[in-house]
Amino acid sequence: MNSKAVAVMASGRGTNLKVILESVTKGECPVDVRLVISDKGDAEALTIAREAGVPYVAHVDPKKFSGREQFDAECAELLDRHSCQWIVLAGYMRILSSSFVRRFRGRIINIHPSLLPSFVGAKAVEDALEYGVKVSGCTVHLVDEVLDGGPILAQSVVTVFDDDTRDSLHTRIQIEEYKLYPATLARMANEGFDIEGRQVIWKK
Repeated sequence: MNSKAVAVMASGRGTNLKVILESVTKGECPVDVRLVISDKGDAEALTIAREAGVPYVAHVDPKKFSGREQFDAECAELLDRHSCQWIVLAGYMRILSSSFVRRFRGRIINIHPSLLPSFVGAKAVEDALEYGVKVSGCTVHLVDEVLDGGPILAQSVVTVFDDDTRDSLHTRIQIEEYKLYPATLARMANEGFDIEGRQVIWKK
């Protein structure tokens, strides 16, 4: 299996997908995005993928399946059919089934808008502000069965200002996401890593 073959799973605007594809085009991120899957038929990510020339772009409709396991099994079949080594989550809003995570253990990557392990879940930015932290940021991590709990690949720090709102802080975090995600995928493709306990050890 090609170690640089990537599938991206996205549910919405596809902004992280867009910056990854742009980095690939510029030669800055040497991955091969072979497949984009969305659970939303109207997701902008699908349009972005098609316009960028991704070889296979699929809307997999959850309503056609009896449950999460069956939906994830269909996605897994697509991933295997297109020989995707890595699964990159980019604004993917469905919780993955345990069977899917086990099947692709160590190969599913996500980005989260906080400095994990702090502030897991969908309201990470709001929770950080409410707690009163002075720095926040984003984390690229491997996915396991624990929500936002997998080993950390990379992090970027963002200062929290006294007058920050959820939107202003999130905007600055996203700026860092757009740099960190493709850079981490590039390092993953160029160097690779080992995992010792919870620690990711980059090979170079």
